[in-house]
Amino acid sequence: MRQAIPNPSRDSDYFDQWYADMQVSPVKDEIMRRNLGVPEDAGPVGILAWSALDEIADALGLDDDRVLADIACGRGGYGIELARRADADLVGVDFSAVALEQARRTAQRRLPNQAEFRVGRLTETGLPAGSMDAVLCTDSVQFAEPVWAALGEFRRILRRGGALAITSWQAVTPGDERVSPRIRGLDLWRDLGQAGFDEVVVEVRPEWYAAERRLHEETVAAPNDGSDLALASLQSESVSSLERFDLVQRVVAYATAP
Repeated sequence: MRQAIPNPSRDSDYFDQWYADMQVSPVKDEIMRRNLGVPEDAGPVGILAWSALDEIADALGLDDDRVLADIACGRGGYGIELARRADADLVGVDFSAVALEQARRTAQRRLPNQAEFRVGRLTETGLPAGSMDAVLCTDSVQFAEPVWAALGEFRRILRRGGALAITSWQAVTPGDERVSPRIRGLDLWRDLGQAGFDEVVVEVRPEWYAAERRLHEETVAAPNDGSDLALASLQSESVSSLERFDLVQRVVAYATAP
């Protein structure tokens, strides 16, 4: 899970520890299932509502002879589900080795023999040019340094006509200094156009954001004596998110590689 209010110092070591702490928590998992609609067998996911995948699947247009790249895939749940629905192949890329190992375990169960995961970054995936039919990036593009380099990398690895789907957050009021610098500087319509993508669409999804609010509010209210590290980590993130919740909005962006 990547939050809307990131800390610039968060590197791969930070996320390795974060993912390790997040592995076991029945309480946290039930809160996420209840508020995000995540099926019990889906494996670990972020805070994107599960219903969002219906729309994203249609936009990506995958089928059984296509390859999806899930960039900054984390523990892989969303990319695995989208590839599974289409019977497509999946390549997941992330800089956290701990997250990738968790993704492999989920893929062995839900997408056997059709998924591979490799260490890489938003701006340097290590994938060949023009090798991907679709690219997914959920809630992570704001971590790229700089964002335009990640979008250029997405375009580089997509075949001509390949589809891109990005979910993230943007400031309600552009330039609002109360919003974290990473989110304040994000303008996907502008940035995707400058990266050379065609058919750029960026839309706000308040229903996805409403699910996040419910998740954060229930998480903060959950009792925890400190022994549940996963719940404690999510509670910390939820407190931070709720402090600035009305300053940002949930967006989804779609584009096509020329």
